[in-house]
Amino acid sequence: MNPQSVLRPVDLARPHGLSAQAVRNYEDQGILPPAERTPSGYREYTPTHRLALGAFVALIPGCGHARAGSVLRAVHRGDLEAAFTLLDEAHGELAGDRDTLRRVRAALDGLHDPDDDPGSALFVGDVARLLGVVPATLRAWERAGIVEPRRDRGTGYRIYSPADVRDARMAEQLRRGGFGLARIAELTEQVRSAGGVGPLRETLDGWQASLTRRGHALVSGAAALDSLLPS
Repeated sequence: MNPQSVLRPVDLARPHGLSAQAVRNYEDQGILPPAERTPSGYREYTPTHRLALGAFVALIPGCGHARAGSVLRAVHRGDLEAAFTLLDEAHGELAGDRDTLRRVRAALDGLHDPDDDPGSALFVGDVARLLGVVPATLRAWERAGIVEPRRDRGTGYRIYSPADVRDARMAEQLRRGGFGLARIAELTEQVRSAGGVGPLRETLDGWQASLTRRGHALVSGAAALDSLLPS
């Protein structure tokens, strides 16, 4: 081996803010290819190891630690189809998250945070007619925690406040978008916890920024990985 091409663990670790032990661990895990050893047992890394570590670190934000490691192991054993399949899965998950975000935004369009005026409260039949669903659907949404109407003390009838109607409208939109009840319940709880639709829209903006970062990371990670692949 050319002495000028020999790298120590710390030489690989320092540019990424890692420890030398982390580099050795990544070799043991197969994320880096096996290094040659000196007669005294010291690891001798090469520019190929530097490229492999760079690709791994670049892939993590877009793929996650476990999948990025699996991609590198597949590359090292020469199974490029497996590596590309893993990357396809990451892109597919990102596309699915983008679609989910789009559908949630669509469900929020036209919704607003109402003034909780007791005089505008509605009964279950009123809300059902308003949304074009049957009362049994609203009761199912209540069991799932999507809507939380109060009960009239005298009659026991369900009373829907303007906020309950807002949540029911959102549920109806999300159901038409293909969401399951459990996921809708999570989203309506986020609306309540956030203090209304407006703050949730801000949360979605943060989610959008996160998806953009993931997409950028997948592109950057693929570019770093390409430098490691055989031409």
